[in-house]
Amino acid sequence: MKNAATRTAFISCAAALAIGVLVLTVGLTRGEQYQGRVSLLAEPSGQGDGAAAQYGEVVSLALPALVELARSPSVLRAAAPVSGFSPEELGRQVSVELVPASGLARLSVRASSAGQAEATASALGKAMIDANLLAPVGRLRPLDSRPDVAVIAPDVPLVAGLSLVAAVAAGLAAAAIRRLSAGRLLGEVGSVRRSLAAAGIHRPVTVLRTDDPETTDRLAVLGLAAGSPLRVVPVAPEFSEAAAKLAASLSVDGNGTGDAVVAVAGRRYDELTAIACLLPPGAVLMAVVLA
Repeated sequence: MKNAATRTAFISCAAALAIGVLVLTVGLTRGEQYQGRVSLLAEPSGQGDGAAAQYGEVVSLALPALVELARSPSVLRAAAPVSGFSPEELGRQVSVELVPASGLARLSVRASSAGQAEATASALGKAMIDANLLAPVGRLRPLDSRPDVAVIAPDVPLVAGLSLVAAVAAGLAAAAIRRLSAGRLLGEVGSVRRSLAAAGIHRPVTVLRTDDPETTDRLAVLGLAAGSPLRVVPVAPEFSEAAAKLAASLSVDGNGTGDAVVAVAGRRYDELTAIACLLPPGAVLMAVVLA
């Protein structure tokens, strides 16, 4: 039980480490991405007759249109030569955020270098100003002389957090799978013992699985305790190959007359009952290996 718990802990830690490192590596090796952002502020263009009264109405109606204006073909074509993108590619890199009740719009663009992000944001801002969307009562002007540029990928804290979550999830999943496998084996042990009881064998018999890496070592210990070579017996033809592989890894009785018997079986427990009933006098069923 202690060895099983240790192995489960080791497998869970190994799975967590592998998945965590994988996610961290993929996240940190992605290409760098920068964001250039320029803020555009709406302001009155003059104080002609009725201009002040119309300014608020024009701004409230026209400012939301900046979202579509930033992706309009005329603006994208004007900024594309400077950006290094085609107009279609540039449209996918642009986003606009409107600050409520302020007349302020923040235009953002993503690029693979800081210089490209800055130049593209400036070109887009200029193209939107030149569109004169608020004319004749208002105009747009840049709030700052140069766009703000920031690195947005890779986001080291985010990648580290995702790798930690993935590692924990992988470790828990590995532990759950191990527990399910152990629970399945316990259920199979009960079925095997009932089948052996039907054959008149009421003493404890070791139940193992072929996919357990400790099966060979545990059978070798049983062979030493029995004081005779083990004889591996398949309970049905479909288990002959598994029995042969198991016998090749053990010190077995080549003549097939050993008294210490290991049965290789599956989930047809009636076949195991039949073989157990047919064992010759003096033969002792030492273990059942489930393939």
